[in-house]
Amino acid sequence: MNQSFFIYGLSVTVASVSQLLLKKSAMKQHGSFLKEYCNPYVITGYGMLFLSMFLTILAFRGMEYKNGPVIESLGYVLVLVLGRIFFHEKITVRKLTGTLCILAGILVFYL
Repeated sequence: MNQSFFIYGLSVTVASVSQLLLKKSAMKQHGSFLKEYCNPYVITGYGMLFLSMFLTILAFRGMEYKNGPVIESLGYVLVLVLGRIFFHEKITVRKLTGTLCILAGILVFYL
């Protein structure tokens, strides 16, 4: 059971990093439609999302489905933190309030 939680946590982390790669690509100007969608950031990002899907399927083999949405919501928190680290995004009061609500919901679910 612990291994499944670890695998699902890894899946959420991979998906969060892939979102950062896709955002990095979206922040750049591309010369053509083809270069916009066929660049290393986009290809790697979607490849990581595909890997995340398989990790999620693997994790669900050994855990109850009710835990899925709760663990998946940690991705929002992780994206916020990674966005701050890599893109120097501002963490507003609204974002912080939302993140605290997510963490409170997880805490209530597992108590």
